[in-house]
Amino acid sequence: MSKTRVVITGLGATTPLGGDVTSTWEGLLAGRSGARRLTDEWVQNLAVQIAAPVAVEPTEVIERVKARRLDRTAQLAVVAAREAWADSGLEDSGLDKERLGVAVASGIGGLHTTLSNYDALQQNPRRVSPLAIPMLMPNSSAAYVSLELGAKAGVHTPVSACASGNEAIWLGLDQIRLGRADVVVAGGAEGAIMALPLAAFGMMQALSKRNDDPEKASRPWDVDRDGFLLGEGAGILILESYEHAKARGAKIYAELAGAGISADGHDIAQPDPTGSGARRAMERALSEGDLTPADIFHINAHATSTPQGDIAESLAIRQALGKEADHAVATAPKSMIGHLLGGAGAVESVATVLALKNRVSPPTINVDKLDDAIELDVATEQRKLPDGDIAALNNSFGFGGHNAAIAFKTL
Repeated sequence: MSKTRVVITGLGATTPLGGDVTSTWEGLLAGRSGARRLTDEWVQNLAVQIAAPVAVEPTEVIERVKARRLDRTAQLAVVAAREAWADSGLEDSGLDKERLGVAVASGIGGLHTTLSNYDALQQNPRRVSPLAIPMLMPNSSAAYVSLELGAKAGVHTPVSACASGNEAIWLGLDQIRLGRADVVVAGGAEGAIMALPLAAFGMMQALSKRNDDPEKASRPWDVDRDGFLLGEGAGILILESYEHAKARGAKIYAELAGAGISADGHDIAQPDPTGSGARRAMERALSEGDLTPADIFHINAHATSTPQGDIAESLAIRQALGKEADHAVATAPKSMIGHLLGGAGAVESVATVLALKNRVSPPTINVDKLDDAIELDVATEQRKLPDGDIAALNNSFGFGGHNAAIAFKTL
């Protein structure tokens, strides 16, 4: 039985580089860092005082009354979803909303709401917001996006740590191929730049402590990398069956060819050092997309800037692609936007789609000396991609051993 073809017809994003897709993409191509030293009073006693906040506050975009009913993570998701929906041209298409689904992920959920209401509880239980539960739920972002758009085919929220955004895209792909929807609004969001995550990740020795040089802190694949940089933001893709998109004359960015999901079964926080779980995810994405390693010319790597993780992924890519990895350009957006946790895979899928559409790989910054253990063709400046039919992989891996690889191809 032939598979239903699924394409990308809309993109939305809000990131440390810009409040929309255009400014984010321009920032990535320019190799601009969104990192900065935080100046909030609560950060003064923390060992890690740097992060990559969004460039545009969501409260500047969302109506004040609505923004007050949303946790920061959901605010970011709504901003990106509105842009993607407008970009798709579906608003006036006559789409049957019972054929419209939503899959928007989060790695943590409504942390701002949880912590602020816990503080209120300590002072006076009557100060707890009556909206606290709907705001702190991990599915809040997906729910509010569905309410805005009137989506009735199903609303889903994968919560798989840093693989969550890619898992949402995988789930959207399945919903369309299973015939349960014609269109799915898919992606992820995270707004968790707060004292608790910074302190907790810091105690794990997972974060860079380059407080005096934040723009150099995230340095995937560099021999002197010392941990990741916490970022925030959201990315949304409009997934649509090819036949549905073609029938309405939609603009198409690329085809979502396949997705691969696997688990390490190794450790709650550390990746399998052999890279076998990540390898299986990539191989499954290729197989499901009817692709071969020779088709892959661009790899958006997970590449968080942690010593163990970068090496394990490099091994996995080599195992999955073999000698064909030699012609695949590897790039790491986290060098500029930091790690967006549950939003990472989605924002980087947006970047991967644009890399194929524009046939250019963005650079990876801060690679002053490539680690000898990294056997990849790392782009440290813009790299042109070839003409013809080509494909790309976007990798996301999360605590718990979650692995999610997404394959896109030109159309």
